[in-house]
Amino acid sequence: MPSSSVTFCDSQDLGIPLRIKIKSLDGRKPLLKPSQRILKPSLSQISSNVLAVSDMIVSVQVFDRESDRILTIPTYTLYVPFKNGRKWNQWLTLPIFLNQLNLSSRLRIILWEFNGTNKIPFFQLETSVFNDDNSLKRGQEALKFQYDVSNSGSEVRDDRVLDCLNKYYQGEIRKIEWLDAITIPDMQKAVDGRSWPIGTFVLNIEFPVFELPVVLTEKTYLSVQQNIPTVHNFEQSNETTDHMKAEPRMIIPLGNKTNSTLKFYDPDQFNSNPIEEKYRRLERASKRSNLDKQVKPDIKKRDYLKKIINYPPGTQLTAHEKGSIWKYRYYLMTNKKALTKLLQSTNLNEETERTEVLELMDSWAEIDIDDAIELLGSDYKNISVRAYAVNRLKKASEKELELYLLQLVQAVCFESLSTFSDKSNSEFTIVDVTPSQALPPSLSATQSKKMASTVNATDAEDPAIVISPLAEFLIRRAIINPRLGNFFYWYLKSESEDNPYLNQIIDSFWSRLSKDRRMVLHNQIVLVDLLRDFCEQIKRLKDTTAKKMELLAHLLTTRLRTLLRSQPICLPLDPDVVVVDVVPEMSKVFKSSLSPLKITFKTSSGDLYPLMYKVGDDLRQDQLVVQIISLMNEMLMNENVDAKLLPYHIIATGPHEGAIQFIPNDTMANILSVHHGILPFLKSHYPDDKQDLGVQSWVMDNFVKSCAGYCVITYLLGVGDRHLDNLLITPDGHFFHADFGYILGQDPKPFPPLMKLPPQIIEAFGGAQSPNYNKFRSYCFVVYSILRRNAGLILNLFDLMKTSNIPDIRIDPEGAVLKVKERFNLDLSEEEATVYFQNLINDSVNALLPIVIDHLHNLAQYWRA
Repeated sequence: MPSSSVTFCDSQDLGIPLRIKIKSLDGRKPLLKPSQRILKPSLSQISSNVLAVSDMIVSVQVFDRESDRILTIPTYTLYVPFKNGRKWNQWLTLPIFLNQLNLSSRLRIILWEFNGTNKIPFFQLETSVFNDDNSLKRGQEALKFQYDVSNSGSEVRDDRVLDCLNKYYQGEIRKIEWLDAITIPDMQKAVDGRSWPIGTFVLNIEFPVFELPVVLTEKTYLSVQQNIPTVHNFEQSNETTDHMKAEPRMIIPLGNKTNSTLKFYDPDQFNSNPIEEKYRRLERASKRSNLDKQVKPDIKKRDYLKKIINYPPGTQLTAHEKGSIWKYRYYLMTNKKALTKLLQSTNLNEETERTEVLELMDSWAEIDIDDAIELLGSDYKNISVRAYAVNRLKKASEKELELYLLQLVQAVCFESLSTFSDKSNSEFTIVDVTPSQALPPSLSATQSKKMASTVNATDAEDPAIVISPLAEFLIRRAIINPRLGNFFYWYLKSESEDNPYLNQIIDSFWSRLSKDRRMVLHNQIVLVDLLRDFCEQIKRLKDTTAKKMELLAHLLTTRLRTLLRSQPICLPLDPDVVVVDVVPEMSKVFKSSLSPLKITFKTSSGDLYPLMYKVGDDLRQDQLVVQIISLMNEMLMNENVDAKLLPYHIIATGPHEGAIQFIPNDTMANILSVHHGILPFLKSHYPDDKQDLGVQSWVMDNFVKSCAGYCVITYLLGVGDRHLDNLLITPDGHFFHADFGYILGQDPKPFPPLMKLPPQIIEAFGGAQSPNYNKFRSYCFVVYSILRRNAGLILNLFDLMKTSNIPDIRIDPEGAVLKVKERFNLDLSEEEATVYFQNLINDSVNALLPIVIDHLHNLAQYWRA
């Protein structure tokens, strides 16, 4: 490009944010050797040690090199599921403007990976924002680093192909159409297909390409118009005022009037267009409502609207899609699924739009429960919208509410008083609570003092507790239904440690309970307090397991039995079960660093009820998974499909403790060790010589159906760390999973399979050619199909859990929902989804690596023992 036609703009005049595109990461590091995985199992939890293409996210921030001062907070990439390579292709907008940068401004780029529980830094790189000639970087850039050399990256300077491509895309190389069609694709392929030695990585990033070069200058001008060339001040080189003579005026020739390549910088190019904004407001003005009532779409438009309405929850609508939904809002009033899309298309901060939409909601077709739950998510702050969703929930049955209660309590967690600051709103409930009534019996003296101070402080400052519509609704239903109230209290209790608002809700709930109901909860709290004390005492005892068993028997006999015989107690994890005594001889201490207890109770009906109590472990993730399995089981039963699932009871009584129902079972590892197969195990309990496999038909039916159900569900939830010790089988053939410490694709083992299907299970079916195997596959397809049809509700429930303290959700809240959504494959048709799952089963059956890992796991367990 001729120099006479080149101009530039001053960075000091650009009040626009700095943007960086994170494209991809090439290269891989040496993976752990088998011996390293056995000797140092903790290293296997770091994903890049075991996966060639491990999950990563990237953060970018700006800092000043001279003063070593950080100028911005980190900006992170969104979660991207990697398959064949690490490719983000995401633009990050940093919270700093171009006119705030100088020559010492640099980018600090950190690659983050996961070690199973937290994100940890993989590598840190730095690169300057400006080139050596003081111009802002433009186009693509490759940052090369050696993983095992140092923790600071270096830019790839000698990359001539990439430099040529940059110049071509920036217009610095004249374009020749026929030649470009030959060379440019090959050059791009050469850049994208580069291979690097093991341990060498290249991070590919991209800077925005402005129409004009951006040059850094620290010169301050009195008038922007004097320094940005325009048609009016170009030729006025001789007519200067006194204050302009100090700085020479920039004179750039226009060129001839037909072929001029001169470009001008528009400082308002990134600002919202006031004309377009005005047009949008006029278009949606209330005076057009009467006209819009008569608007009806044609056939093509109806198909387009149907496509938008059927988008799964969480899909971001484009401006055109929002405009279409708004235009036909009156036509869509009979479509109950369209309301959530209308609310996404509405600016509720605009009074005219808000007023009209809230009026429309009253006449809208009644929405389903899953849409009502979506309106209780963190994206909907308007109190009237949330109150509308609560009114829909009022029609839900007690059984439905129990299934969704865990997520509804989580929705209350982010309804802080700051979210709903207008206490005069008619949707709020203001409840008077006296401290003597509000304070529930606590689990410890410290917690009692803390809760008392909270209540007294509330009473001193404002004796009234402001309750949101959702919280008030849940309190009232929990008071009516004792079973619902039981779970409501313990769900709140496990999340209320550092949440004053939840403590206020507990106070309000407690103050309105009858005396008998308070006594029931009080007895549960005393029981939980006692079990926690038992766990802590036994854990502190540094002795053999036999000595710990003696201590447990003594504590159960002298303390727990005395308590139960004086007052029967409803169990927190199943309030329908009333325990009246304990059976010390059938209780034990598990061999583990946390020393969890198995305690067998005797119920009022004369049955035995064993449970496990753990202290020092966060059971809220297991509680969530079992709750989702229970929900999916109900969905299948509603379609007359019984997958023989066995969702046991589990309750987190605190952030680091809880109880788990103990179902008589045996692990697959022990079954294979003792019986040398699953079939001999089932035969030993329910033999039938008349059947081909020698097992009673109903037992084999339980086994086949439960295997299908759990294979689909654990695939959808991304349950990880599957080995033969947490795959369990009951004597009557029910197969189920335990220990959900890794979900949503997290796994401490390398190359985890998408679905765990050990070959021993296929062998127990009678082989891959047997009728049982075909029945298993058919049930997998049916279960997957039914759950896909209910994907909206499941995704909405996971969306409500984004703000929770669930470990594998807290790592990447937005990515958690995307991971579940990805496995539903909602973009596939019913037939395509069936073919996909068929291939998934085939891959799981033929996979060899899980078998090797199971053997390594057994070997590790042997050496530990």
